[in-house]
Amino acid sequence: MHILWLKTELLHPVDKGGKIRTYQMLKELRRDHQITYLTLDDGAAAVDAREQATEYCHGVISIPHRTTAKFSAAFYSELASNLLSPLPYAINKYDSAPMREQVSQLSASRGCDVIVCDFLAPAVNVPREVACPTVLFQHNVEAMIWKRHYEVQSNPVKRAYLRGQWRKMRAFERQSCGRFDTVVTVSREDREMIRREYETENVYDVPTGVDVEFFKPSGAVASEANSLVFTGSMDWLPNEDAIRYFTEQIMPLIKQKVSDVTLTVVGRNPYPGLLELSKHDDSIVVTGRVDDVRPFMEKAAVYIVPLRIGGGTRLKIFEAMAMEKAVVSTSVGAEGLPVRNNKELILADTPETFAGSVVRLLQDQALARRLGQRAAARVRETFGWRRAAENFALICENTVSKAAVQTSVEDEGVLVSR
Repeated sequence: MHILWLKTELLHPVDKGGKIRTYQMLKELRRDHQITYLTLDDGAAAVDAREQATEYCHGVISIPHRTTAKFSAAFYSELASNLLSPLPYAINKYDSAPMREQVSQLSASRGCDVIVCDFLAPAVNVPREVACPTVLFQHNVEAMIWKRHYEVQSNPVKRAYLRGQWRKMRAFERQSCGRFDTVVTVSREDREMIRREYETENVYDVPTGVDVEFFKPSGAVASEANSLVFTGSMDWLPNEDAIRYFTEQIMPLIKQKVSDVTLTVVGRNPYPGLLELSKHDDSIVVTGRVDDVRPFMEKAAVYIVPLRIGGGTRLKIFEAMAMEKAVVSTSVGAEGLPVRNNKELILADTPETFAGSVVRLLQDQALARRLGQRAAARVRETFGWRRAAENFALICENTVSKAAVQTSVEDEGVLVSR
């Protein structure tokens, strides 16, 4: 099977959840299928990103595309202009006529068997009429993320803007799910939500995996008492909101019981307010982007996931579980993952219960160790990437087969009418 894979970025450096999921899935698919990777390229990828793409595809086609840096004057100008657009800003900024033309040419020439649109954003560049079957790979239900953004926002102006973005995203997502032949989600919960909210029938789920050979304790880094860690791209709004929530509402409660507690935030592009906080509070350490998150995870006594906003599934939890970490998460943070409260992790949805759970694990190292060991055993037994890729490939093959049958039926109908 020849797969035309559509994306909005090159994958290296593989340093955030969506990239990790795509990279691992494609690495496995590449073993058995031909992969052509068609992507926008804003120049932000690593210098050798094109060369490293051979790890996950057989050929790369990159389309130059300009995106505006966040928090710049031009960025805020674009946000204001977006008020007049029917598309949400997170989709509109990836609109590319050259990419649409390339998709049309490749599908018309039968240069692929199936088109996979990775995330919702590239869907804006998939023409309404293409000559091969299409699959939309939904890492999240995007509209749900934007709905949660506006629901937790207290500033009335920002809240109104975010509500508008949610409504636009919901409309675009509904339309996109309806026009692709198949939709693939990363959890049963997302699958059922898309079926229910968008009245879409051909929706399937492929659970998240984890690289269990990469994420495992080395034994070379000792755990530090009373240390917490969070990993994730800090330029993703749900992660920013999570750390604001934790540092403002949860950390002070923990300090009442464990005065020397520390939090290390590991992830690229930390927001200015977090950097400023770390300058004045020695208990907050901000690393920015790192080449390897494992030493920071291994050093921590407890791994935290205080997410209030999100969709899809959080790879970070499976990675922490594979590292034998005791995890405290909100229900949103663990949403869509087949994990059990008080078995593989602890779920807590208020500042008080979250702080209490963290304190309990910091003060009971034996409990933290048992929790981490059970979590690691569950992940290693069930959630490797090979199985996920095989399921994804089967869905793509079934989509191609259904399209071939439909074409045959339509052709027979034409002959009969003649």
